[in-house]
Amino acid sequence: MNINIHHVTGNKVAEVTSENTIMKNLEDALELIGNLYYQDISKVIVYEKNLIPDFFDLQNKFAGDVLQKFSNYRIQLIFIGDFSKYNSRSMSGFIFESNKGKQINFVKTRDEAFSIL
Repeated sequence: MNINIHHVTGNKVAEVTSENTIMKNLEDALELIGNLYYQDISKVIVYEKNLIPDFFDLQNKFAGDVLQKFSNYRIQLIFIGDFSKYNSRSMSGFIFESNKGKQINFVKTRDEAFSIL
C-alpha cells in the first residue's frame, strides 16, 4: 500500500493506492485511520478496486462500521470508482445521500475527487 500525500487548500490529503485490497475488515480500516490520523491528514482518497465487494453490501454493515470510524476521527473519505454496478436500491440511495454532504463521497474520477476537496 502506498500513501501519497497531497496538499490541497491548506489540507493534507492522502491518496491510498495499492495493487491489492487494503480494507478486508474493520481492523484494516482502523490501521489505515491510525496511520493517517497521526500524520495530521484530514482527507483520504480510496479506490473502489482496493475494497472487498462485501463493502458494497449494506446488509452486512461493514461499510457502515468503516464509515463511522472515519467520521469519528473527522477524516473526509472519498471513494473513486464505477459504482453503477452496485445497483441495489439501498446502495444507490446511500451513495446519493452521501454525495450531498462533505464527509463521505463517491466519485468516478481522480479529477472529480480533487475538485471537491
